[in-house]
Amino acid sequence: MIRLGRSATMLAISIAAMAMLPGQAQSQSASGDWWGVLEVAPGARLRLAVHVAPGADGKLTGTLDSLDQNAMGLPLADVSLSGDHLAFSLAVPTASFEGSWDAAAKSWRGAWQQGGRSWPLVLAAGQPPAPSQVAPPPLPANWTLPSDAEAAALIDARIAARPGEGIVVGLLDAGKSRIVARGPAGTGTPFDDRTLFEIGSMSKVFTALILADMVSKGEVALDDPAEKYLPAGARMPERGGRKITLRDLATHRSGLPRLPDNMPFGNPDDPYADYSEKLMLDFLGHYQLPRDIGSQFEYSNLGFGLLGYLLAHAAHTDYPTLLARRITGPLGMRDTVITLSPGQQKRFAQGYDGYMRPTAHWTLPTLAGAGAIRSTASDMLTFLRAALDPHSPIAPAMKIATAERRPMGGPNEIGLAWIITKPATGREILFHNGGTGGFRTAMVLDPAKQRGVVVLTNAAIEPASDDLAMHLMLGAPVQAVGPVPPAPPRAVPHKEITLPAAELDRVVGRYEFTPNFVLTIERDGAGLKAQLSGQPAFPIFAEAPLNFFWRVVDAQLRFAVDADGKVTSVVLSQNGQQLNGKRVTP
Repeated sequence: MIRLGRSATMLAISIAAMAMLPGQAQSQSASGDWWGVLEVAPGARLRLAVHVAPGADGKLTGTLDSLDQNAMGLPLADVSLSGDHLAFSLAVPTASFEGSWDAAAKSWRGAWQQGGRSWPLVLAAGQPPAPSQVAPPPLPANWTLPSDAEAAALIDARIAARPGEGIVVGLLDAGKSRIVARGPAGTGTPFDDRTLFEIGSMSKVFTALILADMVSKGEVALDDPAEKYLPAGARMPERGGRKITLRDLATHRSGLPRLPDNMPFGNPDDPYADYSEKLMLDFLGHYQLPRDIGSQFEYSNLGFGLLGYLLAHAAHTDYPTLLARRITGPLGMRDTVITLSPGQQKRFAQGYDGYMRPTAHWTLPTLAGAGAIRSTASDMLTFLRAALDPHSPIAPAMKIATAERRPMGGPNEIGLAWIITKPATGREILFHNGGTGGFRTAMVLDPAKQRGVVVLTNAAIEPASDDLAMHLMLGAPVQAVGPVPPAPPRAVPHKEITLPAAELDRVVGRYEFTPNFVLTIERDGAGLKAQLSGQPAFPIFAEAPLNFFWRVVDAQLRFAVDADGKVTSVVLSQNGQQLNGKRVTP
């Protein structure tokens, strides 16, 4: 899933490892054979077999087989079992798994992380079933796009028990287009082809096409250093004498994190709104890249937001104007904008979160290129038609954007923003999706068949847009829809207080929950920031001596001291769960 706010919603559970906190059950043995199926892309599944055994020294060791890639005996590193929490990593490919024991299902339930992305993974005991038992049904041969009635029935089944949700799909086949709009369920003005949605990370495709258009006209080059287009005095991070290029940003290979660690999150309901140009430039000026530039795929909202900012500087304008001049203006996409007119505002859908609660609309003043665009099904079909047309105004840019290829893990490649995959049809499929606090979107292109599909919905509840888009395009299975999950209790308000510097300094250090799950507390100017393994650092705020909270997520830290007043441990609380961590440094 490639979304602006992910993985259900990027900011709803920014401390994602908390979803895998161990419970109070007795320790479960990790020794033995385990298997699971990793869904790396819609319609693309990989069977994994994990073999764990104690070594001569008593420490756990293991190997992994990726059966569908014929990659056998990959050595596991850092295999650890703490209570009912299992973790391991691989050096080649660079990947890791962390999960907790589900006693009812008798399996390890957690997440696989690779290339800056995360996928759910459940490891059950025993050997994997034969491919026919775990593989999805084969894609239908000679699939045709569904009729309007069939598409409407799919939508109605999806939104029936979700009051407020509506879905609009656009279907393009050999130049002929259709739009099917249903909902919102239960109430509200019916959606149509002119209802406006936040398209989230699908905005990245537009940013990449702006880059490709400027490259085609000789205004910039893909290998231009990004710092070339920064304001005077600003700087970009470097590593090993290598500079980050525009190509690196557009293919998610810059080494920049998904999000910067200095986002204020003054309004968690509109998380990007107060991230300023100054904050972005300050972050770039001090950030140390953790890996070589270009060495691996790592999805970065920061990187694409920065790319849009740099292209606007290169063109001596702002991003909304650049978007209108290069893409939406030439294509006549008058409803594809960042700032809405009063008339457009009346057609703007209300968004809903993963519990079907109304959400605020998002604004991205600095990182607009990552996900600030709003659009309609009518305009998105215009865009997909132009993307398939070799004579359209964006044809030269599309050619550059799809010719550029880099690996991104599994069977997929990344172009300039476009995800390029070959499902069982053997034909290349272009894909991108998007998500904000209250919206989910997806678009798919099949150039060989001259077909396009777009799905827009005003709710973040899953399943959302991706499976519908792939079903409409290829006949891939549609996920089962469950009831709306019960919403967690509203967060208890926390009031920030000011503590002396010495009170902040005494909690600085590293706290180990498991060998692979560590909390790092550092000073951040006059305050503190906290970072969990594999995640961005975010500010924490004092509400009492030794008690701190995050604003970006409803989670708290409570530090404990010994008889001498020295901090020895921390309790991390979120979603009614607690995890104890021992201080290991200083």
